[in-house]
Amino acid sequence: MKEIKVLGPGCAKCTTLYDNVKSAVAELGIDATVEKEQDIMKIMEYNVMSIPALVVDGSVLSTGKVLTIEEVKKCLLSWECITD
Repeated sequence: MKEIKVLGPGCAKCTTLYDNVKSAVAELGIDATVEKEQDIMKIMEYNVMSIPALVVDGSVLSTGKVLTIEEVKKCLLSWECITD
């Protein structure tokens, strides 16, 4: 099971990314937990400079961009980084 987190304070961009991640996971049929991390202290532990950020199994895959559902799928399948 994958552990997926969307890092951000709860802004509209963070919420959109979270929704897109949930949709991508459902479309791919991946066994994963998806959660929002809004605690600024926990977000800082990932050393991200831009939010929202996508973290999969502890690895930061994207920062500073609201990924589309298709981009999220690409990240989840290839672990390719997409950053700001």
